[in-house]
Amino acid sequence: MYRINAHIPKPLICIVAGLLLALAPFSVSAATDTTTMVPANFSKLAKEAKPSVVNIRTVTTVKGGGRVFRHFFGDQHGKNPFEEFWGPNMESGPSRDYKQRSLGSGFIIDKEGYIVTNNHVVENAEQIKVKLADDKEYDATLVGRDVNTDLALIKISTPNALTPIRMGDSEKVDVGDWVVAIGSPFGLEQTVTAGIVSAKGRTIGSGQYDDFIQTDASINPGNSGGPLINMTGEVVGINTAIVASGQGIGFAIPVNLAKGIIVQLKKSGEVTRGWLGVGIQNLTPELAKYYQLDEDGGVLVTQVFKGDPAEKGGIRPNDIITAVDGEPVSSVRALSGVIANTRVGKRTAVTFLRDGKKKTVYVELAKREEDVRKVKSEPEKGDDLGIELMELSPEYVGKLGFEEGEEGVLVGGLTPGGKAENAEIKRGDLIKEVNHVKVTSIKEFRQQVDKVESGESLNLLIRRPRRGFVVITLEK
Repeated sequence: MYRINAHIPKPLICIVAGLLLALAPFSVSAATDTTTMVPANFSKLAKEAKPSVVNIRTVTTVKGGGRVFRHFFGDQHGKNPFEEFWGPNMESGPSRDYKQRSLGSGFIIDKEGYIVTNNHVVENAEQIKVKLADDKEYDATLVGRDVNTDLALIKISTPNALTPIRMGDSEKVDVGDWVVAIGSPFGLEQTVTAGIVSAKGRTIGSGQYDDFIQTDASINPGNSGGPLINMTGEVVGINTAIVASGQGIGFAIPVNLAKGIIVQLKKSGEVTRGWLGVGIQNLTPELAKYYQLDEDGGVLVTQVFKGDPAEKGGIRPNDIITAVDGEPVSSVRALSGVIANTRVGKRTAVTFLRDGKKKTVYVELAKREEDVRKVKSEPEKGDDLGIELMELSPEYVGKLGFEEGEEGVLVGGLTPGGKAENAEIKRGDLIKEVNHVKVTSIKEFRQQVDKVESGESLNLLIRRPRRGFVVITLEK
């Protein structure tokens, strides 16, 4: 109730009273919204999750330094933040091997001692140490890892009871929901940060299975592999990436994507994905109009790889795939996800449109081979540029999405910190020309590079898989 003084003029009293009454519902509503929007149980969530979150320390031998070292111990301009303590010439002199010690996070998923973390936390690690919330430390063994989704599974053995964290459903997470990230940023164990889900389904260019939850809960180096939990204490994501020089932007792998990966890693130590054997792209409004499509959704087949399941099943270029085993697909990401998560060898129904007519064929999915990660021949060094070169075989023409008859020299690997990597050449790039001269073999590439004097520039015309042409200049 509002008290009004008697000496205030009656018309003014009516106006004020009317305004107060009109605003009253909004005030009450605002107060109510405030109490529901700001969670009061962060401390309770942190306390419940604490026994399940672990700190991970690894030791890896790095030959002559590497990107991780420069990333954490050198700023974006190449200056070392510890120069005043170690001197400006800390890394001068001949390159040598050193023991790299890395920090990360993880969380216990069952009482048997299985722990989920990121692949980049434990990749190539010679020693993995896990520290629990009670400060007890254990040696961990690597069960399996998946490079494509940046997930890994490790295991510890202990006679003591472990507290597994509860797994949630990332499909039920909405933009604007509160979430909590727990981990060891910069080695600061059991750090709790809170924020909201800023976006879902983010693609950040880390791979074909990009499907990240974006959050403004603070995530920093060392948080990798730690859980992103909802307001009921369930894991909805695995904290994975940050934007360089960014604030309030972090990314987590949706737990629903991770669940199937974890099951495979636990069972066999590796992940096997289905392969249909097609090149695909999203339908634009213009393409939908061109193909006179009456229904929404679908993925355009741009290429069918010879001898692969799609060709054997009768799928052709310009077909528009609309469903797999009855499940609608409306984007490249959706189709890739469904096929990748389908068992190899399974007889799979693929529904598509051809000339406006709906058809369904059955294909037996093959095993997907890793593009340039598993090369059959040893890459050859590219002089002192830091490029490992490969001849372009028909196998990689298709798998990398190049056109039939494409020519060039394939980048199979890069020397960390080399000239090529620093110039932002990437593995899988196809070098077409060197200083405007066409090259179709490693021999031709070397001949053109040899014509350039040390200190002079090399202009490389490159075709980047599924991205188009780029020109990169580097100094020999």
